[in-house]
Amino acid sequence: MRRVYGSLLVAAAIVLPSVTSAQGDEASRKVAGGGISAAGWAGKIDAKEATAGATLNDAKLAMDGKVLKVTTGPATTYWNPANKGSGDYTVKATFHEEKYMDLNNHPHPYGIVIAGNDMGTDNASFLYCSAYGDGKFIVRAISGAAVVNMNGRGAPSDAVHKAAGKGSPVTQDIAMTVKGDKVSCSINGTEVWSATKAELVGAGKLKSTDGLYGIRFAHNTEATVTGLTNAKP
Repeated sequence: MRRVYGSLLVAAAIVLPSVTSAQGDEASRKVAGGGISAAGWAGKIDAKEATAGATLNDAKLAMDGKVLKVTTGPATTYWNPANKGSGDYTVKATFHEEKYMDLNNHPHPYGIVIAGNDMGTDNASFLYCSAYGDGKFIVRAISGAAVVNMNGRGAPSDAVHKAAGKGSPVTQDIAMTVKGDKVSCSINGTEVWSATKAELVGAGKLKSTDGLYGIRFAHNTEATVTGLTNAKP
């Protein structure tokens, strides 16, 4: 379990000016038939992707019954304005990558977003916890153009499932919980990270731990999302 402190938050925000800075040199693909067809959902690609000429229609979010299907394209954050968390809550979902690394040449993460405020604008703030199919995870706080890595550029954890190899399936159960003064991420039933609200909320950080929740996918990734729910911890 990793913890983060206020001085580290400020330093990280200065060092990492954009959401996609740690994603490597692999170019984002354009997904055929892209866009959002899941009713009520919205999305925004990372600023660096937009600067490079990508659009939201270069990624795809669809709904098949109760299953969300995501294919990127540019790194994208998706949310439904009706989905909000406040006070104490746990947002969880199951992510299934049928063919690990099928659209990329190195592992890319996907996961849960909480505490979304001003979503869809250049001043958006939110927190996400994402898993990679190689046994690593990453937690980041976004505040406008500032990106704060809560556990470096990603860290290994025995809790995170590993795919058997490229093209193999891998599944991750990811949950983010706000309870009292504590915010945490659990993967496959094990807490892998936590911080206090004081460490996360403030100028240049999150606006609040209350806010919209949703999902986030790095570029060139394809997976399904089931069981996206919000409940009291």
